[in-house]
Amino acid sequence: MTRFAILLGGDLVATPRLAGQLEHTRVIAADSGIRHASVLGIVPELWTGDFDSVDDGLRQAHGDVPTEIFSADKDKTDGEIAIDAALARGADELILVGAFGGARADHAFLHLAAALRLSEGGTRCLLTSGQQEGTPLLPGTARSFDYENGTLFSVLPFSDLEGLTLSGAKWPLSDRSVPFGSSLTLSNEVRGDLSVTLQSGRALLIAHPVSYFRM
Repeated sequence: MTRFAILLGGDLVATPRLAGQLEHTRVIAADSGIRHASVLGIVPELWTGDFDSVDDGLRQAHGDVPTEIFSADKDKTDGEIAIDAALARGADELILVGAFGGARADHAFLHLAAALRLSEGGTRCLLTSGQQEGTPLLPGTARSFDYENGTLFSVLPFSDLEGLTLSGAKWPLSDRSVPFGSSLTLSNEVRGDLSVTLQSGRALLIAHPVSYFRM
């Protein structure tokens, strides 16, 4: 398995859990996402994008990182360019670091949608800001999670959901239909070993690891 971390421009909090997830992981930075490299103590093998959000300080601090610079008049985001570069290098698992928050809500939404699309195509994805994580839920498969008791989580539907089962949760569900836009699956809590099964539809599990709030 070839795992790549993509450093994106959203907000980030460095945590021990995130540090563990990034061990033995190759790294590509997208535009201003390079600023996370120093915080995380990692050195990307590539820095790419149009560099329209990169100041002289970042250029000087990371001048030794190989770059691939694109025109600002392009039809892809810097994050998508970085993901394509990782896939071209054989990535079959991606950690999208800094995928939430920041100044661009449209980019954050695109990262969620891209993770769903990539997972459906066979590329395992995790989205993280350090303080929250997102995991695509694939229909027809059960997914288990290692979150501690008390961890807050939501299942975020991107379509109508059918056959949603939650076990190891404060409010479990069994073979439930969830309409797109419903708040039924927001703000749940882990109780034991969390497992999710989805028969059809598109959804993400968004979690707030307990370990972050204990720091």
